[in-house]
Amino acid sequence: MDESGGSGKPRSGTDEPTEHRTDRPAPDPERPDAPTGPDDPQDRQDPRDGDGTGDPHTARPPHEPRPQHDDRAFAHSTDGGTGPGSKPRPPRRPRDPRGGLLMGRPFGVPVYVAPSWFLVAALITWVFGGQLDRVLPELGAARYLVSLFFAVAFYASVLVHELAHTVAALRFDLPVRRIQLQFFGGVSEIEKEAETPGREFVLAFVGPLLSLVLSGVFYGALRLVEPGTVPGVLLAGLMISNLIVAVFNLLPGLPLDGGRMLRAVVWKITGKPMSGTIAAAWVGRALALSVLIGLPWLTQSGALGSEAVDNVGMDTVMDALLAAILAAIIWTGAGNSLRMARLREHLPELRARALTRRAVPVEPDTPLSEALRRANAAGARALVVVDTDGTPLSLVREAAIVGVPEHRRPWVAVSGLAQDITEGMRVSAELSGEELLDALRATPATEYLVVEETGEIYGVLSAADVERAFVKAMARPS
Repeated sequence: MDESGGSGKPRSGTDEPTEHRTDRPAPDPERPDAPTGPDDPQDRQDPRDGDGTGDPHTARPPHEPRPQHDDRAFAHSTDGGTGPGSKPRPPRRPRDPRGGLLMGRPFGVPVYVAPSWFLVAALITWVFGGQLDRVLPELGAARYLVSLFFAVAFYASVLVHELAHTVAALRFDLPVRRIQLQFFGGVSEIEKEAETPGREFVLAFVGPLLSLVLSGVFYGALRLVEPGTVPGVLLAGLMISNLIVAVFNLLPGLPLDGGRMLRAVVWKITGKPMSGTIAAAWVGRALALSVLIGLPWLTQSGALGSEAVDNVGMDTVMDALLAAILAAIIWTGAGNSLRMARLREHLPELRARALTRRAVPVEPDTPLSEALRRANAAGARALVVVDTDGTPLSLVREAAIVGVPEHRRPWVAVSGLAQDITEGMRVSAELSGEELLDALRATPATEYLVVEETGEIYGVLSAADVERAFVKAMARPS
């Protein structure tokens, strides 16, 4: 169980944004008052390395006029809405479901029990109850109550394992979204990655360490009770189960804790976190294949302490099914770890300064047609409404411009199409990567005012441009 859980995958809290469909009217090439722009939506960004998201040293600054390609209105370059009054949709991570039944908030982190837990609890109750029938036949039907208690106690141990990851993450100032107990263990959803390989190693190791400590505690308690009694059987089961959890999670492959420890070691040696992720992920995939083939073979051959089986029976089928589920979880988790690492690797390519559009200031009572004429003349693609002192007041929404017919534009003031600038809509030109996405998610809008550290207007950032650049960056090979 790594910091994302015993058999779960690590979740950084950052995921690929979905592309939004656009239902806006088609551009009218005959409008002479429409600011011009390039044909390809990807080319609407200020180029940095030829594709809009690369080296800023070769950038054309936002104040430099753009080449005139056609008479397409800049209003048609947004994907943030479907017309006037549409709800802004900035790029964001897909919202996770709540995760099941809320059990509490230790250390301020919500703990959920997924519906799948009840299935595994019933399975543990049935299997452990059968074992109790052989050890303590005098219990009768009450053995299932004892088995249910064991299932709850075992998952309480899993929760302690996850809380170890959570406390370590909070100690390193890494936010934890939630803990979820589910079918195969638990998941601690840590939203950011450890900054150093040393912290990564500690963050991964504390989970198995706590499981080993719990196993030792149950062993000590077992020495104090009579063997062959209900407390003795329960303590023995909890000791063995926590030992298995610790050993299994120390296996050196993602998404297990041992895989994250291996990643930290390779990261320390190479100085590259991505190299560590690739190595640990491929070891994890090899581990998945080993579990798929090796676990049924070990159980059937009697190497795990049971009698060798010559024929294929129900136990053999169940062992093969369990091996397949475990292998699928490990394989999928390793692949997701690679995907999330690639996402983090490309996030720095999203820079507010690189994606900002050139803007022109206009007074509130300026007719829309005149404002668009000025934008065309300056090679700009955004309008900022300012007062007489030049202080920004609002941003003219591109989606709103689309809804104004050409013959009405001389009679419509830009102030009627603008959205007031709130504090959250002011974005620093220096923001990039995760910080930029967090800023946009905090205040959903279609456009943001980008300012320099001095407060000077740099331009306007379209949420659609950020999302487009995000998708393009994720499509690149690592």
